[in-house]
Amino acid sequence: MRSLRAFLALSLALLLAACASLPATVQRPPSSAFTSTDDTFLGRALAPELAAHPGLTGILPLIDAREAFAARMTLAQAAERSLDLQYYIWRGDTTGQLLFEAAWAAAERGVRVRLLLDDNNTSGLDDTLAALDAHPNLEVRLFNPFANRGLRAGDFALDFSRVNRRMHNKSFTADNQAAIVGGRNVGDEYYGAHQLLGFQDLDVVTVGPVVREVSRQFDLYWNSEAAYPAAALLGQAPPDAAARLLAQWAGLRQQPQTQHYLEAVRQTPLMREVAARRLPFEWADAHVVSDLPSKVQASDGREQQQLMFPLLREAMGEPRRELDLVSPYFVPGADGAQELAALARRGVVVRVLTNSLAATDVAAVHAGYARYRKELLAGGVVLYELKPGAAPPPRPEEERRRNPGGSSAASLHAKTFAVDRSRVFVGSLNLDPRSVHLNTEMGVVIDSPTLARRLGVQIDQVVPTLAYEVRLPRQGGGMEWIDRGPEGETRYRSEPDTSGLRRLWVDFLSLLPIEWLL
Repeated sequence: MRSLRAFLALSLALLLAACASLPATVQRPPSSAFTSTDDTFLGRALAPELAAHPGLTGILPLIDAREAFAARMTLAQAAERSLDLQYYIWRGDTTGQLLFEAAWAAAERGVRVRLLLDDNNTSGLDDTLAALDAHPNLEVRLFNPFANRGLRAGDFALDFSRVNRRMHNKSFTADNQAAIVGGRNVGDEYYGAHQLLGFQDLDVVTVGPVVREVSRQFDLYWNSEAAYPAAALLGQAPPDAAARLLAQWAGLRQQPQTQHYLEAVRQTPLMREVAARRLPFEWADAHVVSDLPSKVQASDGREQQQLMFPLLREAMGEPRRELDLVSPYFVPGADGAQELAALARRGVVVRVLTNSLAATDVAAVHAGYARYRKELLAGGVVLYELKPGAAPPPRPEEERRRNPGGSSAASLHAKTFAVDRSRVFVGSLNLDPRSVHLNTEMGVVIDSPTLARRLGVQIDQVVPTLAYEVRLPRQGGGMEWIDRGPEGETRYRSEPDTSGLRRLWVDFLSLLPIEWLL
Protein backbone atom coordinates (compact mmCIF):
# COMPACT_ATOMS: atom_id res chain seq x y z
CA MET A 1 0.00 0.00 0.00
CA ARG A 2 2.84 2.38 0.88
CA SER A 3 4.53 1.66 -2.46
CA LEU A 4 1.29 2.36 -4.28
CA ARG A 5 0.91 5.72 -2.51
CA ALA A 6 4.49 6.63 -3.41
CA PHE A 7 3.86 5.68 -7.04
CA LEU A 8 0.67 7.75 -7.17
CA ALA A 9 2.43 10.73 -5.58
CA LEU A 10 5.24 10.52 -8.12
CA SER A 11 2.75 10.17 -10.98
CA LEU A 12 0.83 13.21 -9.75
CA ALA A 13 4.04 15.21 -9.44
CA LEU A 14 5.07 14.33 -12.99
CA LEU A 15 1.59 15.19 -14.23
CA LEU A 16 1.83 18.59 -12.60
CA ALA A 17 5.31 19.00 -14.06
CA ALA A 18 3.95 18.25 -17.50
CA CYS A 19 1.50 21.12 -17.08
CA ALA A 20 4.27 23.60 -16.27
CA SER A 21 6.00 25.46 -19.06
CA LEU A 22 8.24 28.46 -19.52
CA PRO A 23 6.54 31.79 -20.27
CA ALA A 24 5.70 32.02 -23.97
CA THR A 25 6.24 35.79 -24.11
CA VAL A 26 9.05 37.39 -22.14
CA GLN A 27 10.18 41.00 -22.13
CA ARG A 28 13.97 41.13 -22.21
CA PRO A 29 15.02 44.77 -22.24
CA PRO A 30 18.44 44.69 -23.94
CA SER A 31 21.45 46.18 -22.21
CA SER A 32 25.17 46.24 -22.79
CA ALA A 33 28.36 46.92 -20.88
CA PHE A 34 29.29 50.53 -20.27
CA THR A 35 32.23 51.54 -22.44
CA SER A 36 33.13 54.96 -21.03
CA THR A 37 34.41 53.98 -17.61
CA ASP A 38 37.96 55.37 -17.64
CA ASP A 39 36.84 58.05 -15.17
CA THR A 40 35.87 55.50 -12.51
CA PHE A 41 38.07 54.69 -9.53
CA LEU A 42 39.24 51.48 -11.21
CA GLY A 43 39.80 53.26 -14.51
CA ARG A 44 41.95 55.94 -12.93
CA ALA A 45 43.87 53.46 -10.77
CA LEU A 46 44.71 51.23 -13.74
CA ALA A 47 45.46 53.98 -16.25
CA PRO A 48 49.22 54.34 -15.55
CA GLU A 49 49.87 50.59 -15.85
CA LEU A 50 47.76 50.27 -18.99
CA ALA A 51 49.57 53.23 -20.56
CA ALA A 52 52.90 51.57 -19.76
CA HIS A 53 51.80 48.33 -21.50
CA PRO A 54 49.81 49.45 -24.57
CA GLY A 55 47.71 46.75 -26.18
CA LEU A 56 48.57 44.17 -23.53
CA THR A 57 46.40 42.54 -20.88
CA GLY A 58 47.43 42.40 -17.25
CA ILE A 59 47.07 38.94 -15.71
CA LEU A 60 47.09 38.15 -11.99
CA PRO A 61 46.65 34.44 -11.13
CA LEU A 62 44.44 33.64 -8.15
CA ILE A 63 45.66 30.32 -6.74
CA ASP A 64 44.84 30.77 -3.05
CA ALA A 65 41.14 30.22 -2.31
CA ARG A 66 40.79 33.08 0.15
CA GLU A 67 42.58 35.47 -2.17
CA ALA A 68 40.07 34.51 -4.87
CA PHE A 69 37.26 35.59 -2.54
CA ALA A 70 39.14 38.75 -1.56
CA ALA A 71 39.57 39.73 -5.20
CA ARG A 72 35.84 39.46 -5.86
CA MET A 73 34.90 41.42 -2.76
CA THR A 74 37.45 44.10 -3.61
CA LEU A 75 36.07 44.55 -7.13
CA ALA A 76 32.48 44.61 -5.87
CA GLN A 77 33.36 47.30 -3.34
CA ALA A 78 35.37 49.35 -5.85
CA ALA A 79 32.76 49.35 -8.63
CA GLU A 80 31.16 52.70 -9.42
CA ARG A 81 29.23 52.08 -12.65
CA SER A 82 28.58 48.38 -13.19
CA LEU A 83 28.97 44.82 -11.96
CA ASP A 84 28.37 41.96 -14.42
CA LEU A 85 28.36 38.55 -12.70
CA GLN A 86 27.94 35.26 -14.60
CA TYR A 87 28.08 31.89 -12.81
CA TYR A 88 27.11 28.25 -13.10
CA ILE A 89 26.83 27.78 -9.31
CA TRP A 90 26.11 30.45 -6.68
CA ARG A 91 25.43 28.84 -3.32
CA GLY A 92 23.45 30.36 -0.49
CA ASP A 93 26.20 29.61 2.04
CA THR A 94 28.54 32.00 3.86
CA THR A 95 30.60 33.24 0.90
CA GLY A 96 27.60 33.18 -1.43
CA GLN A 97 25.56 35.37 0.92
CA LEU A 98 28.50 37.72 1.51
CA LEU A 99 28.85 38.24 -2.23
CA PHE A 100 25.07 38.70 -2.60
CA GLU A 101 25.36 41.38 0.08
CA ALA A 102 28.28 43.01 -1.75
CA ALA A 103 26.24 43.11 -4.97
CA TRP A 104 23.31 44.65 -3.07
CA ALA A 105 25.58 47.24 -1.46
CA ALA A 106 26.90 48.18 -4.91
CA ALA A 107 23.34 48.59 -6.18
CA GLU A 108 22.60 50.81 -3.19
CA ARG A 109 25.51 53.04 -4.29
CA GLY A 110 23.90 53.40 -7.72
CA VAL A 111 25.96 50.72 -9.47
CA ARG A 112 24.07 48.80 -12.17
CA VAL A 113 24.31 45.12 -11.23
CA ARG A 114 23.49 42.36 -13.72
CA LEU A 115 23.47 38.86 -12.22
CA LEU A 116 23.24 35.98 -14.72
CA LEU A 117 22.99 32.52 -13.16
CA ASP A 118 22.56 29.12 -14.70
CA ASP A 119 19.32 27.81 -13.22
CA ASN A 120 20.55 24.27 -12.58
CA ASN A 121 21.89 25.12 -9.12
CA THR A 122 19.51 27.80 -7.84
CA SER A 123 17.22 25.43 -5.93
CA GLY A 124 16.28 27.02 -2.62
CA LEU A 125 17.37 30.50 -3.73
CA ASP A 126 14.17 31.71 -5.42
CA ASP A 127 13.14 33.99 -2.54
CA THR A 128 16.62 35.51 -2.30
CA LEU A 129 16.87 36.04 -6.07
CA ALA A 130 13.40 37.60 -6.20
CA ALA A 131 14.37 40.01 -3.42
CA LEU A 132 17.62 40.94 -5.17
CA ASP A 133 15.82 41.40 -8.49
CA ALA A 134 13.35 43.80 -6.85
CA HIS A 135 16.13 46.33 -6.28
CA PRO A 136 15.88 49.03 -8.98
CA ASN A 137 19.62 48.81 -9.76
CA LEU A 138 19.95 45.02 -9.62
CA GLU A 139 18.57 42.69 -12.28
CA VAL A 140 18.69 38.90 -12.15
CA ARG A 141 18.34 36.63 -15.16
CA LEU A 142 18.24 32.82 -15.11
CA PHE A 143 19.83 30.93 -17.97
CA ASN A 144 18.00 27.95 -19.49
CA PRO A 145 15.59 27.89 -16.54
CA PHE A 146 13.43 25.14 -15.12
CA ALA A 147 9.71 25.60 -15.58
CA ASN A 148 9.04 23.68 -12.35
CA ARG A 149 10.44 25.65 -9.45
CA GLY A 150 9.57 22.99 -6.87
CA LEU A 151 10.00 19.66 -8.65
CA ARG A 152 12.92 20.05 -11.01
CA ALA A 153 13.06 16.31 -11.55
CA GLY A 154 9.90 16.79 -13.59
CA ASP A 155 11.80 18.92 -16.10
CA PHE A 156 14.56 16.30 -16.30
CA ALA A 157 11.95 13.63 -16.91
CA LEU A 158 9.94 15.52 -19.52
CA ASP A 159 12.34 18.08 -21.03
CA PHE A 160 15.71 16.34 -20.63
CA SER A 161 17.29 17.33 -23.94
CA ARG A 162 16.96 21.02 -23.01
CA VAL A 163 17.72 21.10 -19.28
CA ASN A 164 20.67 18.72 -19.71
CA ARG A 165 22.55 21.59 -21.39
CA ARG A 166 23.92 24.18 -18.98
CA MET A 167 25.82 27.47 -18.89
CA HIS A 168 29.13 26.60 -17.21
CA ASN A 169 30.70 30.05 -17.76
CA LYS A 170 32.21 32.01 -14.87
CA SER A 171 33.10 35.71 -14.89
CA PHE A 172 33.05 38.67 -12.49
CA THR A 173 33.48 42.08 -14.14
CA ALA A 174 33.62 45.51 -12.49
CA ASP A 175 33.16 48.76 -14.43
CA ASN A 176 34.32 47.04 -17.61
CA GLN A 177 37.82 47.67 -16.23
CA ALA A 178 38.70 44.43 -14.43
CA ALA A 179 37.34 40.90 -14.80
CA ILE A 180 37.92 37.60 -13.02
CA VAL A 181 37.73 34.51 -15.24
CA GLY A 182 38.49 30.90 -14.39
CA GLY A 183 37.22 27.75 -12.78
CA ARG A 184 35.68 28.92 -9.50
CA ASN A 185 31.97 29.10 -8.88
CA VAL A 186 30.57 30.88 -5.82
CA GLY A 187 30.45 28.76 -2.68
CA ASP A 188 32.38 28.01 0.50
CA GLU A 189 34.30 25.06 -0.97
CA TYR A 190 35.80 27.35 -3.65
CA TYR A 191 37.00 30.06 -1.24
CA GLY A 192 38.54 28.24 1.70
CA ALA A 193 35.49 28.60 3.95
CA HIS A 194 34.33 24.96 3.93
CA GLN A 195 35.57 22.93 6.90
CA LEU A 196 35.51 19.53 5.23
CA LEU A 197 36.04 20.10 1.50
CA GLY A 198 38.29 22.39 -0.49
CA PHE A 199 38.59 22.69 -4.24
CA GLN A 200 42.05 23.33 -5.66
CA ASP A 201 41.16 25.87 -8.32
CA LEU A 202 42.48 28.68 -10.49
CA ASP A 203 41.18 32.06 -11.65
CA VAL A 204 42.90 35.07 -13.18
CA VAL A 205 42.21 38.75 -12.62
CA THR A 206 42.43 40.50 -15.98
CA VAL A 207 42.77 44.18 -16.81
CA GLY A 208 43.19 45.80 -20.21
CA PRO A 209 41.82 44.86 -23.65
CA VAL A 210 40.62 41.34 -22.79
CA VAL A 211 38.13 42.77 -20.27
CA ARG A 212 36.13 44.26 -23.14
CA GLU A 213 35.99 40.78 -24.68
CA VAL A 214 34.69 39.33 -21.41
CA SER A 215 32.01 42.02 -21.36
CA ARG A 216 30.98 41.33 -24.96
CA GLN A 217 30.64 37.66 -24.08
CA PHE A 218 28.50 38.57 -21.06
CA ASP A 219 26.23 40.83 -23.17
CA LEU A 220 25.73 38.03 -25.69
CA TYR A 221 24.49 35.68 -22.96
CA TRP A 222 22.53 38.34 -21.07
CA ASN A 223 20.53 39.31 -24.15
CA SER A 224 20.07 35.77 -25.47
CA GLU A 225 16.76 33.95 -25.72
CA ALA A 226 17.94 31.46 -23.10
CA ALA A 227 18.26 34.16 -20.40
CA TYR A 228 14.94 34.78 -18.63
CA PRO A 229 14.33 37.77 -16.34
CA ALA A 230 13.84 36.42 -12.83
CA ALA A 231 10.54 38.27 -12.42
CA ALA A 232 9.02 36.26 -15.28
CA LEU A 233 9.69 33.03 -13.35
CA LEU A 234 9.73 33.90 -9.66
CA GLY A 235 7.01 36.52 -9.40
CA GLN A 236 7.22 39.61 -7.22
CA ALA A 237 9.07 39.61 -3.93
CA PRO A 238 6.95 40.40 -0.83
CA PRO A 239 7.20 43.94 0.58
CA ASP A 240 9.40 42.88 3.50
CA ALA A 241 11.82 40.84 1.34
CA ALA A 242 14.59 43.43 1.44
CA ALA A 243 14.35 43.84 5.21
CA ARG A 244 14.59 40.08 5.64
CA LEU A 245 17.69 39.90 3.48
CA LEU A 246 19.40 42.72 5.36
CA ALA A 247 18.61 41.06 8.69
CA GLN A 248 19.92 37.73 7.39
CA TRP A 249 23.19 39.31 6.26
CA ALA A 250 23.59 41.19 9.54
CA GLY A 251 23.12 37.95 11.45
CA LEU A 252 25.62 36.15 9.23
CA ARG A 253 28.28 38.76 9.93
CA GLN A 254 27.77 38.36 13.68
CA GLN A 255 28.63 34.67 13.59
CA PRO A 256 32.12 33.91 14.98
CA GLN A 257 32.89 31.58 12.09
CA THR A 258 32.13 34.35 9.57
CA GLN A 259 34.21 36.87 11.49
CA HIS A 260 37.19 34.48 11.65
CA TYR A 261 36.93 33.83 7.93
CA LEU A 262 36.72 37.52 7.00
CA GLU A 263 39.70 38.29 9.23
CA ALA A 264 41.69 35.57 7.50
CA VAL A 265 40.71 37.08 4.13
CA ARG A 266 41.90 40.52 5.29
CA GLN A 267 45.27 39.01 6.21
CA THR A 268 45.95 37.48 2.79
CA PRO A 269 48.99 38.75 0.85
CA LEU A 270 46.68 39.91 -1.93
CA MET A 271 44.87 42.32 0.37
CA ARG A 272 48.22 43.76 1.50
CA GLU A 273 49.18 44.21 -2.15
CA VAL A 274 45.83 45.89 -2.89
CA ALA A 275 46.36 48.27 0.03
CA ALA A 276 49.85 49.12 -1.23
CA ARG A 277 48.61 49.37 -4.86
CA ARG A 278 51.38 47.15 -6.15
CA LEU A 279 49.62 44.20 -7.77
CA PRO A 280 52.15 42.04 -9.67
CA PHE A 281 50.43 41.76 -13.06
CA GLU A 282 51.98 39.71 -15.84
CA TRP A 283 51.50 41.62 -19.12
CA ALA A 284 50.76 39.61 -22.26
CA ASP A 285 48.57 39.24 -25.32
CA ALA A 286 45.34 37.53 -24.35
CA HIS A 287 41.91 36.93 -25.76
CA VAL A 288 38.64 35.26 -24.79
CA VAL A 289 37.42 31.99 -26.29
CA SER A 290 33.82 31.02 -25.60
CA ASP A 291 30.81 29.13 -26.83
CA LEU A 292 27.75 30.88 -28.21
CA PRO A 293 24.76 30.84 -25.85
CA SER A 294 22.76 29.09 -28.58
CA LYS A 295 24.80 25.95 -27.84
CA VAL A 296 22.19 25.01 -25.23
CA GLN A 297 19.58 24.93 -27.99
CA ALA A 298 21.68 23.03 -30.55
CA SER A 299 20.81 19.40 -31.16
CA ASP A 300 21.56 18.74 -34.81
CA GLY A 301 25.20 19.75 -35.16
CA ARG A 302 24.56 23.06 -36.93
CA GLU A 303 26.61 24.93 -34.34
CA GLN A 304 29.67 22.67 -34.52
CA GLN A 305 31.72 25.18 -36.48
CA GLN A 306 31.18 27.79 -33.77
CA LEU A 307 31.94 25.68 -30.71
CA MET A 308 34.63 26.84 -28.32
CA PHE A 309 36.77 23.70 -28.31
CA PRO A 310 37.97 23.94 -31.95
CA LEU A 311 38.62 27.66 -31.43
CA LEU A 312 40.66 26.87 -28.31
CA ARG A 313 42.75 24.27 -30.13
CA GLU A 314 43.48 26.73 -32.91
CA ALA A 315 44.40 29.47 -30.44
CA MET A 316 46.71 27.21 -28.42
CA GLY A 317 48.46 25.83 -31.49
CA GLU A 318 49.89 22.39 -32.22
CA PRO A 319 52.22 21.19 -29.44
CA ARG A 320 55.77 20.59 -30.63
CA ARG A 321 57.57 19.83 -27.37
CA GLU A 322 55.18 19.76 -24.41
CA LEU A 323 51.48 19.68 -23.56
CA ASP A 324 50.32 20.05 -19.94
CA LEU A 325 46.64 19.41 -19.20
CA VAL A 326 44.96 20.06 -15.84
CA SER A 327 41.32 19.00 -15.76
CA PRO A 328 39.36 17.73 -12.74
CA TYR A 329 36.97 15.86 -15.02
CA PHE A 330 39.04 14.22 -17.73
CA VAL A 331 37.25 11.94 -20.20
CA PRO A 332 39.22 12.14 -23.45
CA GLY A 333 37.04 9.75 -25.44
CA ALA A 334 38.37 7.27 -27.97
CA ASP A 335 39.52 9.94 -30.45
CA GLY A 336 41.09 12.13 -27.78
CA ALA A 337 42.97 9.26 -26.20
CA GLN A 338 44.35 8.19 -29.56
CA GLU A 339 45.40 11.75 -30.36
CA LEU A 340 47.17 12.28 -27.03
CA ALA A 341 48.96 8.95 -27.35
CA ALA A 342 49.99 9.80 -30.91
CA LEU A 343 51.44 13.12 -29.71
CA ALA A 344 53.45 11.34 -27.05
CA ARG A 345 54.75 8.80 -29.56
CA ARG A 346 55.98 11.69 -31.74
CA GLY A 347 58.12 12.89 -28.87
CA VAL A 348 55.82 15.51 -27.32
CA VAL A 349 55.82 15.34 -23.53
CA VAL A 350 52.14 14.98 -22.64
CA ARG A 351 51.25 15.27 -18.95
CA VAL A 352 47.77 15.12 -17.45
CA LEU A 353 46.72 16.04 -13.91
CA THR A 354 43.23 14.99 -12.87
CA ASN A 355 41.49 13.74 -9.73
CA SER A 356 42.14 10.34 -8.22
CA LEU A 357 39.14 8.20 -7.41
CA ALA A 358 39.64 9.11 -3.75
CA ALA A 359 39.59 12.84 -4.56
CA THR A 360 36.90 13.09 -7.23
CA ASP A 361 33.42 14.34 -6.37
CA VAL A 362 31.84 12.61 -9.42
CA ALA A 363 32.47 8.87 -9.53
CA ALA A 364 30.76 8.48 -12.92
CA VAL A 365 33.28 10.83 -14.53
CA HIS A 366 36.15 8.84 -13.03
CA ALA A 367 34.62 5.72 -14.57
CA GLY A 368 34.61 7.44 -17.95
CA TYR A 369 38.27 8.40 -17.53
CA ALA A 370 39.49 5.07 -16.14
CA ARG A 371 38.71 3.11 -19.30
CA TYR A 372 41.34 5.14 -21.22
CA ARG A 373 44.19 5.00 -18.71
CA LYS A 374 45.99 1.96 -20.09
CA GLU A 375 45.82 3.23 -23.67
CA LEU A 376 47.20 6.61 -22.63
CA LEU A 377 49.99 5.08 -20.55
CA ALA A 378 50.92 2.63 -23.31
CA GLY A 379 51.22 5.58 -25.67
CA GLY A 380 53.61 7.41 -23.35
CA VAL A 381 51.25 9.92 -21.72
CA VAL A 382 52.17 10.79 -18.12
CA LEU A 383 49.18 10.56 -15.76
CA TYR A 384 48.98 12.19 -12.34
CA GLU A 385 45.96 11.82 -10.03
CA LEU A 386 45.56 14.27 -7.16
CA LYS A 387 45.65 12.78 -3.67
CA PRO A 388 42.56 13.51 -1.55
CA GLY A 389 44.62 15.15 1.21
CA ALA A 390 46.97 17.05 -1.09
CA ALA A 391 46.07 20.47 0.23
CA PRO A 392 43.29 20.28 2.84
CA PRO A 393 41.48 23.54 3.52
CA PRO A 394 42.31 25.31 6.76
CA ARG A 395 39.88 24.79 9.59
CA PRO A 396 39.01 27.18 12.43
CA GLU A 397 40.94 26.73 15.66
CA GLU A 398 37.88 25.50 17.55
CA GLU A 399 37.26 22.81 14.90
CA ARG A 400 40.87 21.59 15.15
CA ARG A 401 40.61 21.39 18.92
CA ARG A 402 37.30 19.53 18.71
CA ASN A 403 38.53 17.05 16.10
CA PRO A 404 42.35 17.07 16.08
CA GLY A 405 42.57 13.85 14.14
CA GLY A 406 39.94 14.79 11.56
CA SER A 407 40.89 15.06 7.93
CA SER A 408 39.72 17.38 5.19
CA ALA A 409 39.28 16.46 1.56
CA ALA A 410 40.92 18.23 -1.35
CA SER A 411 39.56 17.92 -4.87
CA LEU A 412 41.00 19.36 -8.06
CA HIS A 413 38.74 21.87 -9.81
CA ALA A 414 41.15 23.99 -11.89
CA LYS A 415 40.98 23.86 -15.68
CA THR A 416 44.20 25.03 -17.28
CA PHE A 417 46.32 23.87 -20.22
CA ALA A 418 49.74 24.94 -21.48
CA VAL A 419 51.47 24.35 -24.83
CA ASP A 420 55.26 24.36 -25.19
CA ARG A 421 55.62 26.54 -22.07
CA SER A 422 54.59 29.51 -24.19
CA ARG A 423 50.77 29.76 -24.13
CA VAL A 424 48.32 28.94 -21.35
CA PHE A 425 44.53 28.66 -21.07
CA VAL A 426 42.54 29.38 -17.90
CA GLY A 427 38.78 28.98 -17.87
CA SER A 428 35.74 26.81 -17.20
CA LEU A 429 36.32 24.06 -19.81
CA ASN A 430 36.85 20.49 -18.63
CA LEU A 431 38.31 17.95 -21.03
CA ASP A 432 35.16 15.85 -21.16
CA PRO A 433 32.22 15.36 -23.54
CA ARG A 434 29.89 17.52 -21.45
CA SER A 435 32.09 20.60 -21.71
CA VAL A 436 32.87 20.03 -25.37
CA HIS A 437 29.38 19.20 -26.65
CA LEU A 438 26.66 20.07 -24.10
CA ASN A 439 27.54 22.93 -21.75
CA THR A 440 28.61 26.43 -22.74
CA GLU A 441 32.14 27.35 -21.63
CA MET A 442 34.55 30.27 -21.65
CA GLY A 443 38.12 31.18 -20.78
CA VAL A 444 41.17 33.19 -21.77
CA VAL A 445 44.15 32.15 -23.87
CA ILE A 446 47.27 33.95 -22.64
CA ASP A 447 50.41 34.21 -24.77
CA SER A 448 52.78 34.26 -21.82
CA PRO A 449 55.90 32.08 -21.54
CA THR A 450 56.20 33.23 -17.92
CA LEU A 451 52.80 31.87 -16.87
CA ALA A 452 53.05 28.77 -19.05
CA ARG A 453 56.48 27.95 -17.60
CA ARG A 454 55.09 28.43 -14.10
CA LEU A 455 52.54 25.69 -14.74
CA GLY A 456 55.24 23.46 -16.22
CA VAL A 457 57.52 23.94 -13.22
CA GLN A 458 54.65 23.12 -10.84
CA ILE A 459 54.11 19.82 -12.66
CA ASP A 460 57.87 19.21 -12.68
CA GLN A 461 58.50 19.84 -9.02
CA VAL A 462 55.29 19.99 -6.96
CA VAL A 463 52.68 17.74 -8.55
CA PRO A 464 54.71 14.49 -8.08
CA THR A 465 54.42 14.94 -4.30
CA LEU A 466 50.74 15.96 -4.31
CA ALA A 467 49.49 13.34 -6.75
CA TYR A 468 49.82 9.67 -7.48
CA GLU A 469 51.65 8.89 -10.70
CA VAL A 470 49.88 6.10 -12.57
CA ARG A 471 52.09 3.68 -14.50
CA LEU A 472 52.05 0.35 -16.25
CA PRO A 473 54.22 -1.97 -14.13
CA ARG A 474 57.33 -3.55 -15.63
CA GLN A 475 56.01 -7.00 -14.78
CA GLY A 476 52.46 -8.25 -14.60
CA GLY A 477 49.29 -6.68 -15.84
CA GLY A 478 47.10 -3.93 -14.48
CA MET A 479 48.43 -0.59 -13.31
CA GLU A 480 50.29 0.81 -10.33
CA TRP A 481 49.97 4.06 -8.42
CA ILE A 482 53.17 5.63 -7.10
CA ASP A 483 52.88 7.73 -3.96
CA ARG A 484 56.00 9.85 -3.37
CA GLY A 485 56.31 11.05 0.20
CA PRO A 486 58.99 12.26 2.62
CA GLU A 487 59.98 8.68 3.38
CA GLY A 488 60.22 7.53 -0.23
CA GLU A 489 57.94 5.79 -2.68
CA THR A 490 54.94 3.57 -1.97
CA ARG A 491 53.40 1.57 -4.79
CA TYR A 492 49.78 0.42 -4.94
CA ARG A 493 48.23 -2.09 -7.32
CA SER A 494 44.71 -0.72 -6.89
CA GLU A 495 43.29 2.80 -6.53
CA PRO A 496 44.76 4.20 -3.27
CA ASP A 497 42.60 5.40 -0.37
CA THR A 498 39.45 3.77 -1.76
CA SER A 499 37.29 0.89 -0.62
CA GLY A 500 36.61 -2.22 -2.65
CA LEU A 501 32.94 -1.23 -2.77
CA ARG A 502 33.74 2.17 -4.29
CA ARG A 503 36.00 0.57 -6.89
CA LEU A 504 33.26 -1.97 -7.70
CA TRP A 505 30.76 0.87 -8.13
CA VAL A 506 33.07 2.63 -10.59
CA ASP A 507 33.56 -0.62 -12.48
CA PHE A 508 29.80 -0.94 -12.78
CA LEU A 509 29.42 2.67 -13.97
CA SER A 510 32.07 2.07 -16.63
CA LEU A 511 29.76 -0.52 -18.23
CA LEU A 512 26.91 1.95 -18.74
CA PRO A 513 26.54 3.87 -22.05
CA ILE A 514 26.76 7.28 -20.35
CA GLU A 515 30.05 8.72 -21.61
CA TRP A 516 28.24 11.35 -23.72
CA LEU A 517 26.69 12.72 -20.51
CA LEU A 518 29.96 13.04 -18.58
